[in-house]
Amino acid sequence: MAGQFEATVDVERPITDVFAFLADGRNDPAFSPRVLEIRRNPDGPTAVGTVFTSRVKDAGMKSAREILITELTSPTRLRWTETSKNLVTSASGGYDLAPLSAGATRVRIFNVLEGHGFGKLLVGLALSAARKDAAAFGARIKAAVEAAVPRSDA
Repeated sequence: MAGQFEATVDVERPITDVFAFLADGRNDPAFSPRVLEIRRNPDGPTAVGTVFTSRVKDAGMKSAREILITELTSPTRLRWTETSKNLVTSASGGYDLAPLSAGATRVRIFNVLEGHGFGKLLVGLALSAARKDAAAFGARIKAAVEAAVPRSDA
């Protein structure tokens, strides 16, 4: 069973700044406590084909993850797929950004989780936990971007 979770949040920063922050996956630990470490390969600006390699901790277990950037349309759309072989993976995910008035940005994040092997029995639990945390996850994204990106004087 595969399924999707998502969150939408309004960030009080301009869309180009929000996109730049989110496109650099090395910022993920600022809003995702499960990410213990992360690297970008190749080192340079994020582009289609960039792979973010990370170590994460889910349900007390550490695992390695590889996220491949499949689409990058600045400043409105970012897509990825997980290429690592784990019990539960993100088959697809992304950010959709839209400008709001007064220099704010609406951010939608989503992930489609799928199970592999024994993970087919676990994906429902992972999806339930992700859906339960979705609003808080969105709030952590908002807080991380607003803390990292200085407010511009309008």
